[in-house]
Amino acid sequence: MRYMMTYDLMESARNANQWLGATAQSFASYPAFAMIPNPTLNWMAAWGRVTERSFQRMVAKPDWGIRTVTCEDGKDHVVEVQTVVEKPFGDLIYFKVPGRDIQQRKVLLVAPMSGHYATLLRSTVASLLPDCELYVTDWHNARDIPVSCGKFDVEDYTLYLMDFMRHLGPDTHVIAVCQPAPLALAATAYLAEQDPDAQPLTMTLIGGPIDPDATPTEVTDFGRRVTMGHLEETAIQRVGFKYKGVGRMVYPGLLQLTSFMSMNADRHSEAFSNQIRREMRGEASDHDAHNRFYDEYLAVMDMTAEFYLSTVERVFKNGEIAKNEFIVDGHKVDTGKITNVAVMTVEGANDDISAPGQCVAALALCSGLPDSMKAQHLEPGAGHYGIFAGRSWRDNIRPLVLQFMNKNNTKRSQRRRQPGSAAQNAANRNAAAV
Repeated sequence: MRYMMTYDLMESARNANQWLGATAQSFASYPAFAMIPNPTLNWMAAWGRVTERSFQRMVAKPDWGIRTVTCEDGKDHVVEVQTVVEKPFGDLIYFKVPGRDIQQRKVLLVAPMSGHYATLLRSTVASLLPDCELYVTDWHNARDIPVSCGKFDVEDYTLYLMDFMRHLGPDTHVIAVCQPAPLALAATAYLAEQDPDAQPLTMTLIGGPIDPDATPTEVTDFGRRVTMGHLEETAIQRVGFKYKGVGRMVYPGLLQLTSFMSMNADRHSEAFSNQIRREMRGEASDHDAHNRFYDEYLAVMDMTAEFYLSTVERVFKNGEIAKNEFIVDGHKVDTGKITNVAVMTVEGANDDISAPGQCVAALALCSGLPDSMKAQHLEPGAGHYGIFAGRSWRDNIRPLVLQFMNKNNTKRSQRRRQPGSAAQNAANRNAAAV
């Protein structure tokens, strides 16, 4: 499958389906047909509208769509999205809110690079904006990055996070959602050894696979079952001639979307059938619940082949983070060196992607951190999406995360632990590992 022709064939199929939807809608909406009302034509027009929109969204990067935010003064303030650090594979963006007082909490929200754009965290961003100075990692679509920019794997991702943390300074609170949780942990541990003054104040890890083997899921079983050679042969393709990244080896977003959809095929099929019926009855709109969800869900991006393969091999198969054997830029990262960054983990009881037990493993890995600087929360009845963007996040988890930040939102010099004896340090490590 590692040929440009395969990539272009998949894009051609998407393009053809978008064209079929547009053609069906145009044909069935011909004005003369209004003289002979026919439910079949009504259904065809509705099917065409839903189909064209769905396949069109697969190659469009969604907009953040956050125009204003209501602040403590009761006024709506305009939100400006600014790029503060620009890199080939991802930028650090800042959601500036002019006209309001600077918020005490400076937050770095680390978005996952797992096939969707950072805008997947739109509701998370909107919920944090009123209370935080918010920065977000905005990863680029690999198909748009020229081959001349080089590679990008899990080590490069970790180094990017370190650069972003250095830029923001030590008064930062880091929130890592899902996939980047283990790499955010590694980046913080690396800074603890190499540049301790650049460490963040707190780190909140939400639904991340720190130890994938702690609670196996369908995702971890797949990672164990498939061989790297088979995965490289069947999942990796070269970007076609249409994009700037022509020739780059990637894991295509369209291919990942196919696997996403197949995992819950019945549910997605029912959702689209219901949407077609709503279109027929004139009840659908551009911003109804179905379109709001699928406009984001269907917008996928390519990942570099080396990032995808190294994630599967090093995080899931070899468990390098869980075993504290992760190496970045030739240096072995030791999470036990984290002694001055408060760490919180959040898990969903019904999470079938990163099941309970996988993320909380981070606390045991931080063996040099006192228990007073650790926290964990298991949200009852919440699935993977709900713990960072759903009602569970808004009503229960977000207040706990802000409270955790407030508790540790002091100058590092004021909360730095006094050095104790070797026996005391050993006791702390043993207590943290329990």
